[in-house]
Amino acid sequence: MLNIADAGSIGPHALLDVPEKILIFYSSPVHGELWCPDCRDVEQLVRDTFDSPHAPDALIIYVGDKSQWKAEHNPFRKDPWKLRVIPTIVKLDKGKEVGRLVDKEISEGLATFVAG
Repeated sequence: MLNIADAGSIGPHALLDVPEKILIFYSSPVHGELWCPDCRDVEQLVRDTFDSPHAPDALIIYVGDKSQWKAEHNPFRKDPWKLRVIPTIVKLDKGKEVGRLVDKEISEGLATFVAG
């Protein structure tokens, strides 16, 4: 199941304690769609993957509009996530990062990443 984080109520460090095992970092929607073309490219694959009854719960986190994302002070560019590109998908185990897919790796490896 896909859940969406309320960006105004959860900070980067609080994401370590969410119940979901998978975190999906996307560009924020602008005019009804994700502004980042790479995020749009994997959006349907991500939805299809996590709509499966056997998929783990996942949480979508929007990192901001283009100017917010590009800013060096974007909180997701710092600890604990240190994001450099979006989309990024992170796997957690007991509040620790145990795996990460970025950008084009998502199209090629999401099924294995989720199953493993």
